[in-house]
Amino acid sequence: MELIPALDVSEVRFDETIDVVVVGLGAAGASAVMGARQAGADVLAVERSGDSGGTSAHSGGLIYLGGGTALQSACGFQDSPENMAAFLRAALGPGVDDDRVNAYCEGSPDHFDWMVSIGVPFRASFCDEPNRESADDAGLLFTGGEDTYPFDELAVPVPRGHKPECVDSAGGYLMERLGAAVSTSGARVVTDARAEALVVDNGDVAGLLVRTDDGPRAIRARGGVILATGGFIHNEAMVAEYCPLAHVPDPAWRIGTPNDDGRGIRMGVGAGAATTRLDSFECALPLGPPHRLARGILVNRDGKRFINEDTYTGRIGFHALRDHDGLVYMITDDVIHEPNPIGLRIGYAAATPEELAADLGIPPDALARTVREYNEAATRGDDPAFHKRAPFLQPIGAPPASGIGAIDLRVDHGAIYATFTLGGLVTDPDGAALDSEGRRIPGLYAVGRTAASLAAHHYASGISLGDSSFFGRRAGHHAAAQARPDRSSLH
Repeated sequence: MELIPALDVSEVRFDETIDVVVVGLGAAGASAVMGARQAGADVLAVERSGDSGGTSAHSGGLIYLGGGTALQSACGFQDSPENMAAFLRAALGPGVDDDRVNAYCEGSPDHFDWMVSIGVPFRASFCDEPNRESADDAGLLFTGGEDTYPFDELAVPVPRGHKPECVDSAGGYLMERLGAAVSTSGARVVTDARAEALVVDNGDVAGLLVRTDDGPRAIRARGGVILATGGFIHNEAMVAEYCPLAHVPDPAWRIGTPNDDGRGIRMGVGAGAATTRLDSFECALPLGPPHRLARGILVNRDGKRFINEDTYTGRIGFHALRDHDGLVYMITDDVIHEPNPIGLRIGYAAATPEELAADLGIPPDALARTVREYNEAATRGDDPAFHKRAPFLQPIGAPPASGIGAIDLRVDHGAIYATFTLGGLVTDPDGAALDSEGRRIPGLYAVGRTAASLAAHHYASGISLGDSSFFGRRAGHHAAAQARPDRSSLH
């Protein structure tokens, strides 16, 4: 990693002093601004592009919240922080940060109320199509495989994907509402401003050097600098060094903006912050909607199944790419398959599994055995191998189907493998950046994908916007308390 060294305070003449400086105005940065402003701090936000939004504005807008939010209750679901934490530890691990997970789950209902209070609306309606944002403006859905094996045996299945009241993708609308809150908060926003380097004073972060069209400007921050600059999926060197599996052939499916180049991470390391799990990434392989398509089976180049097809598509994509090099097929037929908005089409068809395998270049005996054993179990309404649920168990190629077919999901044959990075700076539950010994670096905070995600090695859709806004708000509040300890209070 090419770190960005911090400047010593002796090298800098500050042009102004403010309580809190926030770098980046996606969901994490906007929430940090609001947290700091509501705690009474004077805030300057600097945004590298010409407008706020970042990657958050291009997302589906799902926010992973739970523990008993008002929206969950209104839709008839009961949840608790303990139940939510049990799922997240299993689904996001191994290696989750228990302290951060606990804080997130315990504070999640209040955080939902806070989002509503600053102008983000949600419609109390449950959508039964999982894994992606609802096609209408329904506000609640399953987004992480909570209702699939093995998680349905580890925690009570409860939907936690909270989507703002917007038809289809809601990321742009979410950032419109957060941007409106920032614009009326009294914070000062400077766009087209690139953070050049942090400024340190005896190891503490004292401020930031920013470059605009008018030249460099040094800003002292009494309470701290909050880095919310995104991840590094568009930094070719960092991806190649730390996370090569996320370097999929089609760059169009790397989720992020060109500003997701790891700059905040490199600045933080230059000031002494530690990093973790830079090799972690999310990789969704959409198999719907409709979710009925999960009645097919996924096989690898050896003709064998490797996962329960009804689970979260991020989990499917991760295992397909990491464990099978993206060399996978969906085996289906003309009864199971149907037109779908993501364009999945049967590319190979044959009368028997053996003939299909020959077309695919995989072992005929292995595929025939896989299909035979699956069909025998599906006929009984059972899936002992991978525990796919009964509604998605249907024999493949059996009458009235006219044969058997395959959808080519190989990574280099046009399938969607949508990736972004999850690793970043090590932080505590207040968003404070930590050094390699686990000590806080006074004056430095990291949130959003500049910080390591709650998702340690696996993901659930909505976690990024969830932990970005949650820990962004907490970091803003905490930094404000350092600048104005007599005035800070969390609202």
